[in-house]
Amino acid sequence: NQKKAFTPPSYAKTDDQKDRLTKTLLKSFMFSSLEKKDMETILMAMEEVKIKAGEKVITEGDDGDFLFVIETGSLECIKVIDGSPKVVKTCEVGDVFGELALLYNCPRAASVVAKGECVCWKLDRESFNHIVKESAAKKRNQYENFLKSVSLISSIDAYERSQIADALIPETFKKGDVIVRQDEPGDKFYIVEEGQLYAKKGEDRVMDYKSGDYFGELALLKNQPRAA
Repeated sequence: NQKKAFTPPSYAKTDDQKDRLTKTLLKSFMFSSLEKKDMETILMAMEEVKIKAGEKVITEGDDGDFLFVIETGSLECIKVIDGSPKVVKTCEVGDVFGELALLYNCPRAASVVAKGECVCWKLDRESFNHIVKESAAKKRNQYENFLKSVSLISSIDAYERSQIADALIPETFKKGDVIVRQDEPGDKFYIVEEGQLYAKKGEDRVMDYKSGDYFGELALLKNQPRAA
């Protein structure tokens, strides 16, 4: 099957806008692995949208034709849970929202409402499908399947797991590197994707870790210094 010829839209932008948008997109796993030419196409295909305080940008259950990247302001993601609306996430500057409906051809998973005035950039479904979707879906599925094997996270629902998948940032370490140090404050927890690690308390080796194991969560859960 040959793909039909596709011409993406192009919206004029200043160099400053391009720079800001590029920095924002590079923080998202969906866009960070794009080749330079594809990134340039996506940049130009994004259209600026100004949103008023209280405006609903996305309605839960609707079909979705756009995803959005936030340049200024913040928005709340609201889901109806047990019959009443509940804020499940706040999206801030640099966040991407609305991508689930495009990635999976499913209805909108939550409503999104602006907390104050916002400026966003929106990308249409067709540009997303032709340029971003395949590699983004592959990466998202890889992370989500991996998260299902992590006991701390395996029981949460698919929507929450997808939010964690988006927040994962890969870090690579060499043999012998110290990843966390006992008694230091902690602001991250780690899930082992591949390789083996061990924990020490003083000079004693107290724990071994392999793929799917996690560590560093106690410092976050209890707001205490690193235990090992």
